[in-house]
Amino acid sequence: MFSGIIESLGTIKTAQLSDGSITLDVATGFPDLTLGESVAINGICLTVVTFDHEGHAKFYASPETLQRTNLGSLGAGDRINLERAVSLSTRLSGHIVQGHVDGQARLVSVKPEAGAYLIELSLPKAVARYCVEKGSITLDGISLTLNKVSDEPSGECRVGLTIIPHTWQHTNLQFRQIGDLINVEVDVLAKYVERLCNPSL
Repeated sequence: MFSGIIESLGTIKTAQLSDGSITLDVATGFPDLTLGESVAINGICLTVVTFDHEGHAKFYASPETLQRTNLGSLGAGDRINLERAVSLSTRLSGHIVQGHVDGQARLVSVKPEAGAYLIELSLPKAVARYCVEKGSITLDGISLTLNKVSDEPSGECRVGLTIIPHTWQHTNLQFRQIGDLINVEVDVLAKYVERLCNPSL
């Protein structure tokens, strides 16, 4: 379980694709990792399979994870958002994040405003139905608040968010380009409510 508060920016050292899966070698900057520990990489809950005390670790991602996320587009030198799992004594500064990606959004625009950045994304319908104004969303592992949710005449859903300077400077959003795909996890509570209200689903 995570909170969507990014701890550090890691760097991909190698990304090896094999039979539809991927193994990532990551410079995490965490010198005290443990074998089997969960770490969110761009919002994806992955397991430490090897590590050293200099902060290098390897992670394996299955074909299912590759199909649902942007991991397959990562390569050596790419910067990634990292968060270690929360503990019972940790303040929940963001919101409840599982590290289970629901889909991908496309970055549509980025506009500077008074030191912050206004970003707009296009969401797939399957994800958009869980989004409400002032609700929570996770983008590449970052817990954020939705400022605007609008259904366009074209049938797509656009969402707008404000990225404060601290978040911009300490996450990989600063490296994103227009058209990039970003991992999205919606608020799990919204999915549970939908299921309870529609038992036939």
